[in-house]
Amino acid sequence: MEWGKEMTITYVVINIVIMLIMLLVLNKMARIHVKFSRRVFTALGVGILFGALLQIIFKADSTVVKQTADWIGIVGNGYVSFLKMIVMPLVMVSIIQAITNLESSKGLGKMAGMVIGILIFTTLIAATVGSVTADVFGLNASDIQSGQVEKARSKELQTKLGDVQEQTVPEKIVSFIPENPFMDMTGSRPTSTLAVVIFSAFLGVAALQLRRKKPEQAEMFNKIVNALYAVIMRMVTLILRMTPYGVLALMTTTVAQTNVKGILSLGEFVIASYVALIIMFLIHFLLITFTGLNPINYIKKVIPTLIFAFTSRTSAGSIPMNIETQTKRLGVEDGIANLSASFGASIGQNGCAGVYPAMLAVMIAPTVGINPWSIGFLVKLILIVAISSFGVAGVGGGATFAALIVLSSMNLPVGLAGLLISVEPLIDMGRTALNVDGSMTAGVLTAHLLGKLDKNKFNDMSLTEDSDEMA
Repeated sequence: MEWGKEMTITYVVINIVIMLIMLLVLNKMARIHVKFSRRVFTALGVGILFGALLQIIFKADSTVVKQTADWIGIVGNGYVSFLKMIVMPLVMVSIIQAITNLESSKGLGKMAGMVIGILIFTTLIAATVGSVTADVFGLNASDIQSGQVEKARSKELQTKLGDVQEQTVPEKIVSFIPENPFMDMTGSRPTSTLAVVIFSAFLGVAALQLRRKKPEQAEMFNKIVNALYAVIMRMVTLILRMTPYGVLALMTTTVAQTNVKGILSLGEFVIASYVALIIMFLIHFLLITFTGLNPINYIKKVIPTLIFAFTSRTSAGSIPMNIETQTKRLGVEDGIANLSASFGASIGQNGCAGVYPAMLAVMIAPTVGINPWSIGFLVKLILIVAISSFGVAGVGGGATFAALIVLSSMNLPVGLAGLLISVEPLIDMGRTALNVDGSMTAGVLTAHLLGKLDKNKFNDMSLTEDSDEMA
């Protein structure tokens, strides 16, 4: 149902007032020192409820919902923008500070190699899980009906494919090198986060080696970096305080604008996707268990970060909260936490670069006469998924980019991926949460294997509560 212009404005204003009241309630909860995690869960639940009511009353594609979402988006999208604002400075300063505080640079390569190795290993598992799940559910792209929106999306993917195919594997590897680190600080490329990590590592190692020849300058540089790190982390704390408000707004707009008909028509794919994602979460928890650590402690401490990743759909934007959780609650050393969070936003994303492309490939294979149960097909698919997981952007669209690379490498038609556009946001929420959990798992496992995990901090359940700064 559509209303006149005056009625539309009236309803939009009412919806905005309701949102403002809910934001004030969350603020009141913070003032009376309600636990941070409880406020985040409250925001999640209320956001789902309010979004559902908006959709039921006004319909997802109505002018009222669109305009309401635009105004509420100031809070949700604004929060995500603040997090993205701090990502590059945080990554750069944190890695430099972590390296300059080392005794030598000898262990840096081992640390980075182990983080990347675990990320790729879990991506291999994720691709296997995605492939098997798609096979078990009998998913087939030819069974999906396409409309005008889906056809338009298919054409768009065909265009993007040309851009992807222009870059060879060696060229892609070279693209990780920061030719212009200041440009990469703006996040201008899919590999910008990796490029900033590499530049920061070089800067940190150079400062570390300066100790022998010019100790005074090295000491001065260390003091500057430590001061910058303290200021940046304070900024992170200020921004993370906004999390409940951001989650409320993001969840409201997501649910209000969700295409329910699309979800119902593609219900089997949605269910299969979440089954695969849940299996991968369980595998992460099993890996934590195999190290002798308590997975329940881990789960309780990472849930607020996963909720934010779920609602915001940005792995890169989750980096500040990811690092905060690893260092202050899980006991992961600063250097390892920064590497795993930064690498995890671009390399070895279990959800976007692992589960999703593998499921699509298995779905599309029968449409061109390929047996997806073939061992040769599955082995090739899993290996290609692992290799192509390098340099996937940690923001919206990263899964599509990964899928294009995998499907084109497997000689499968990429256009059919556009048939899933109506359920893309819903599935992307779960994929992003899995990406972030994969990076935190890599951080904990690396720290444990290198003997740099503070187990007392990991086991201290009081650290799931608010610190004085986050209250």
